Amino acid sequence: MIVNQFSCRCRKRLKALGEFTVSVKRLTGSRIREKRLDQGLRQAAVAEAVGISPSYLNLIEHNRRRIGGKLLSDLARVLSVDPVMLTDGADSDLLDQMRSAAATLGPDAEIARAEEFAARYPGWSALVVAQARRIAALHEHTLALTDRMAHDPQLANSLHEVISAVTSIRSSASILVTQEQLDADWQKRFHQNIHKDSLRLADSSEALIAYLEAPETKLEVAQSPFEQMEAALALRDYQLEQLEGRDPDIAELGQEMGLTGSSLRLFDAYARQYQDDAIQLPLAEFSQAARDLDYDPSQLARQFRVDFATVLRRLASLPSHEGHPRMGLAVCDASGALTFLKPVPGFTYSRATDACPLWPIFSALSRPTQPIRAEVTLPDAGQTRFMCYAMAMPKGEQQFDVIPVLQSTMLVIADPAESAGFSIPVGGSCRICPRSDCATRREPAIIGLAGAAGL
Repeated sequence: MIVNQFSCRCRKRLKALGEFTVSVKRLTGSRIREKRLDQGLRQAAVAEAVGISPSYLNLIEHNRRRIGGKLLSDLARVLSVDPVMLTDGADSDLLDQMRSAAATLGPDAEIARAEEFAARYPGWSALVVAQARRIAALHEHTLALTDRMAHDPQLANSLHEVISAVTSIRSSASILVTQEQLDADWQKRFHQNIHKDSLRLADSSEALIAYLEAPETKLEVAQSPFEQMEAALALRDYQLEQLEGRDPDIAELGQEMGLTGSSLRLFDAYARQYQDDAIQLPLAEFSQAARDLDYDPSQLARQFRVDFATVLRRLASLPSHEGHPRMGLAVCDASGALTFLKPVPGFTYSRATDACPLWPIFSALSRPTQPIRAEVTLPDAGQTRFMCYAMAMPKGEQQFDVIPVLQSTMLVIADPAESAGFSIPVGGSCRICPRSDCATRREPAIIGLAGAAGL
């Protein structure tokens, strides 16, 4: 009986792996069928329009015949869609987010069908991702409240104020309701005490509620001050023209962006760094030099006589609408915790899960002050490539008897024109990474992913 149960589980897992392989490599026919049905077109009419038989189109739609070249272009024309939509399917970023959301549910989630779901229902997929983010935000908020209740002295003082006011009111009230006759002066005094303590209780209760509650917008937009700052920068496409001058009002700019509290203080540090970089590397001069030197950080650092990390940050700030390639930037501390992220399509990083340690930003931490150049490849269907430049450098002034604090900076450029000849296979979180033979894997991938893509 035990052998039969084990065999049944094996068959289910093999079936899930097979479904995932089909969803990744052979869904072109399924997408053609979906687009045709969405537009209410008959199979015979579409087949006639592209010059093939209905039976052959039926085989294509059921993924029993490969398709490409002119026939694929003709079908895309008849269905009024881009051929890429039939071959690439769902947006890779959306698909990664769908898998990450499902990974939190464990092996019961149908990860093998995530690509099919995202391709057929992109709107619903986006809703699922948004709901997963909100659940994660609520979870983080709950953990923060739990931590406050356990360790926060301000909360302890607030609770003490409430309990003290309640105890005082109860004490005065118990005296007034006794059988003993009190003279008018004493009665007035106790009534005044109850009134004052009631006002104190109301004030302390309101302060406690305000302290515990978080605005709805904070839960939906970001879970941390870092993410709040990055969200505000993303709305401006990371362009801060005001900081190109020498005397901007940084606090006023941050408030205009809707930042407050910790996120505003983080923005102040970011803005001052941005301004220092702009002074060393003026935008017009640096922009032209970057084009002339093909965005090579080492040559730019040599020409402007600045450190490598400064060049990486400045390259990431170049406006893409002026013809510069879209470049992402990531910064982490010595623990690997991300302190800044500017994403680009295909390059995303979730603070909620552990990242792949093969990214150059982490490799640089073991080789401080040494610039690193590496091409990396993602395990998606398109084998997306990035050229990465990274360096870890001590942060702040160096002093005797003080351990230097390292900060690693990495620039990423999508789809480099020239290949480095050797590419490092990287991934996202181990839970959703299909690379089954990775030596750095920390935990098994959830069912339906590991080994299915043959990577």
